[in-house]
Amino acid sequence: MTSDTTFIAGTAEIPALPPGVKLTTLDNGLTIITREDHTAPVVSAHAWCLTGSIHEGKWLGAGLSHVLEHMLFKGTTTRGAGRIDQEVQDAGGYMNAYTSFDRTVYHIDVPNTGARVAVDILCDIMQNATLPAEGMALEKQVILREMDMNQDDPGRRAGRRLFETAYTRSPYRFTIIGYPDIYNELKAEDVVAYYRERYVPNNKFYVVVGDFNTDEIVAQIRQAYAGTKAKAIPPMVLPEEPKQTAPREVIEEGPIEMGHFHISWHIPDLRHPDVPILDVLAVVLGIGRSSRLYQDLREKNGLVNSIDAWTYSPGNPGLFGISAMVDANKFLAARNAALIEVDRLRKQLVSPEEVSKAVKQFISGTLASRKTMQGQAQDLGGSWLAANDLNFSERYLAAIKHVTPPDLQRVARQYLVPQNRTLYALLPKGTSPAEIFTTTAAVNEPVQKFVFPNGLRLLVKEDHRLPFVEFRTVFRGGVLSETVENNGLTQLASKMLLKGTTTRSAVEIARAIESVGGSLDGFGGNNSFGVSAEVMSSDFQLGLDLVADVLLNSDFLPAEMDRERLIQIAGIQAQRDNLLRCAGLAMRRAMFGDTGYGLDTLGTESSLQSLEIADLQSFHNQLVEPNNCVLAIYGDVDADEVQAAVGEAFSAWSPGPAIVPVQIPEIRPLDAASRVVEVRDKKQAVIVAGFPGANIYDPDRYALELLKEACSDLGSRLFLRVRENLGLAYYVGAQNLFGLVPGYFAFYAGTDPGKLDLVEAELLREAELLRTEGLSATELRRAKAKIIGQRKIARQDLGGVATATALDELYGLGYAYSDTEDARYEAVTDADIISVAQKYLRPEALVVSIVAPETTPAEVPSET
Repeated sequence: MTSDTTFIAGTAEIPALPPGVKLTTLDNGLTIITREDHTAPVVSAHAWCLTGSIHEGKWLGAGLSHVLEHMLFKGTTTRGAGRIDQEVQDAGGYMNAYTSFDRTVYHIDVPNTGARVAVDILCDIMQNATLPAEGMALEKQVILREMDMNQDDPGRRAGRRLFETAYTRSPYRFTIIGYPDIYNELKAEDVVAYYRERYVPNNKFYVVVGDFNTDEIVAQIRQAYAGTKAKAIPPMVLPEEPKQTAPREVIEEGPIEMGHFHISWHIPDLRHPDVPILDVLAVVLGIGRSSRLYQDLREKNGLVNSIDAWTYSPGNPGLFGISAMVDANKFLAARNAALIEVDRLRKQLVSPEEVSKAVKQFISGTLASRKTMQGQAQDLGGSWLAANDLNFSERYLAAIKHVTPPDLQRVARQYLVPQNRTLYALLPKGTSPAEIFTTTAAVNEPVQKFVFPNGLRLLVKEDHRLPFVEFRTVFRGGVLSETVENNGLTQLASKMLLKGTTTRSAVEIARAIESVGGSLDGFGGNNSFGVSAEVMSSDFQLGLDLVADVLLNSDFLPAEMDRERLIQIAGIQAQRDNLLRCAGLAMRRAMFGDTGYGLDTLGTESSLQSLEIADLQSFHNQLVEPNNCVLAIYGDVDADEVQAAVGEAFSAWSPGPAIVPVQIPEIRPLDAASRVVEVRDKKQAVIVAGFPGANIYDPDRYALELLKEACSDLGSRLFLRVRENLGLAYYVGAQNLFGLVPGYFAFYAGTDPGKLDLVEAELLREAELLRTEGLSATELRRAKAKIIGQRKIARQDLGGVATATALDELYGLGYAYSDTEDARYEAVTDADIISVAQKYLRPEALVVSIVAPETTPAEVPSET
């Protein structure tokens, strides 16, 4: 078969442009892609430069494209340092960027009122970035810290080493961020020259999707580029990866807790007709709980803690892969079992039912990515980059729908062969084995509330933009209902809800939901727990039946409990590699003790080992009751039909004699600052400085949230001073946890161990400034705009909205409470900010938590 964007007969009849999309090309070669979508008051603007790490020429491996990603938001000829971020915050928006092998993309999401600002900023940075040498010198230290972080993170390190092993000549073998030895040779003029050479109009395109007028946006971009000419782009011939002729295996060790391994095979580029078939094969093999790898290696034999299959399909030939996290002593068995599953695909036809399930999963996942304006823009940009075909993703889905069992067997036999295989494993020190081998117009319908005789509260919101239905069931509970002895019970019990009922086994539950491309999961947190599900609207009844079944007919089986207990313990162990998480947990323990928010939602290894089936049954009997439950069903539904269906599905659910009250602990008073230190064999150090905070019912929470936002955005004085001006930290910001009981407010930073004292002094200096001066009028206005703007953007995620309103109803605030929150943020005054800072950020209540290497020599402060 030859490479062709027409994957199957008939896909050529799909039009060149999706509905509502306009394609404009300026005389200088700049392409503008627009799509008006007025279903939400949001605009997502993206600027794509067709340059990535593979285009860096003589500087291959230096991370030039990534450096530019960091620098472009730092200022232009008309916007000084920090001004860009402030303008985005003023517009209520959010900006970000990413660099890949073949692209660098900058995107800004804003409410519709900020569309012109977002587009103006993107046009400015893509043409007029100043790239000052002094700014690059500071950013250089930040990027070096990021390289250290990537080395410390075992998942990222293993992924990078897989590509370095699988590719021998292709530039895909070089990490996108670059290598210190090459990166350190870069000079400011090299970055400027690369910017001028690659960021030319005929090597860029813009994608704008959302609630705007197309003619106005196109005219704005045209005007912004009126004086910019096309330029010759030096030809770049990328070396082809030679055909692999023998298996490769590399095993390395590091200071980590869990083992990570990858197996990969070379496959063609994204436009090849075999790639859609390989995508379906990946779903069959290892995507979802009913997949072959998950069921055999994780559920049946307990060989892995997590496992999945994937395809990486860029513009050049990519990879088909399997990734897993394992206990080191199970690595060999897990590797061999995974290869046996791959061999089965070569030898035996996949059943038509399994293919149908995989196809529907893939289509559902693809459609779900288009729920937001950002998702639509990313889809259009990816299609244009891949094939200069804005309907490429539709042709791809058409090809997916025609995949057959013989197709899967053919590609498995062609590509997933031993001589084309690469294995990379990263294991804990001393554990290497000795021997290796169609949308519709939407109306914003109000939420409707129904209360059933058994106390169950039902929230329904009709939203017909896409054919999806979101189910969210929430219950009071979480760590506030736990003790140090049974810590982790909520998380374990919520996962066990999906591990079998009196009518369905765990694998039958997984197959049922994934056969329709849906998802079903349990969750547990600080204040609550529950079950979430998503299905397409045509499968509403199945989704409701499954939710009702796992809640009403739970069958806690010992074998399943043992398996999930081990997975949760593995999560605790893996968590030790996340230094910020560890520092945060240590701070919480010091502040709250062994109760409430001082407990980790995952529990401890000892508490989990002590849990028995009777504990799960008691938990279920006490808390999984209709009068402790809110069920939210949002999406492509009819409210009256939902009410009737829910009434029937839960008619036999009787309330308990009384809801067992959640134990609300008293927070012990803090009258003197305290400090905790954990030593880790890592290159980075993390500091968290926390203070007791507010609960969800306290009006102070809004001022604290604004303080958190003002200390976390990229234009904040904390960020500008600590990271930008002083270069002391890679990341710095604030957190604010509030729940049914008072939580905490905290500053955090990741830094070089030798700079811990300096960073701590800066964090405490910020707390003092907030107590004495509060925020400037500009900072407060920007924080309000950012929070309110992000709330608007978040409303695109219907599942998130369902969760938020259900929790508000559960906690006694009322499902409509979030409708009033914008006004509550707007009402916060300068005086409120200072009052709240003085009330909560008290030096005597400070808890400092540090995670660092064993030796952290203090650095002598220098004058700045």
